[in-house]
Amino acid sequence: MTTESEMPVVVPHDAAWRERGRALCAELGAALGPLALRVEHIGSTSIPGMAAKPVYDLQVSVAGLDEAEAVFAPPLAGLGFTLSPYRRDHVPAGLEDDLSRWAKRFWFRRGPAADPVNLHVRRTGSPNERLALLFRDWFRAHPAAVPAYAHFKYALASRVSDTGTYADIKDPVVDLVIVVAEAWAAETGWTPDA
Repeated sequence: MTTESEMPVVVPHDAAWRERGRALCAELGAALGPLALRVEHIGSTSIPGMAAKPVYDLQVSVAGLDEAEAVFAPPLAGLGFTLSPYRRDHVPAGLEDDLSRWAKRFWFRRGPAADPVNLHVRRTGSPNERLALLFRDWFRAHPAAVPAYAHFKYALASRVSDTGTYADIKDPVVDLVIVVAEAWAAETGWTPDA
């Protein structure tokens, strides 16, 4: 099973997402050990007021992807996660960059017995690790932008039949948000460690 064949379903924000995301991060941090340098709740469920697919996006920052993949595979399998063949993130439009800098490992968990999770494992200091945190933090700092993005997601989910297509269409909109977010980061001195 891959997540790309799922129907995209966007639901109103649930205030419980934040605390549950925090608990999932703690659970994964304990299970993955010291190679997990940082475990963060990212994506729409981490943004107050944001409508979202009811799936937690979590990011684990690591020094090396190959070592993390080998070490994380047993504990993640024990927690019901499946490794996806998907090994790279979308590179924002207009950015000429070495694709290897956007590498990642991706696990997912679905099923009735546990919270659904997309687990993104990215290298510390990589542009994709930074982008996920910047996206989250910019929306948190700009709650007036949340309803417009949520409306876009509702409209998109109602018009496509799978999450792969949903993600492909959503990526250019995320690229636009990031352009504005990068200016905000430069103006405020935001960093992923802030």
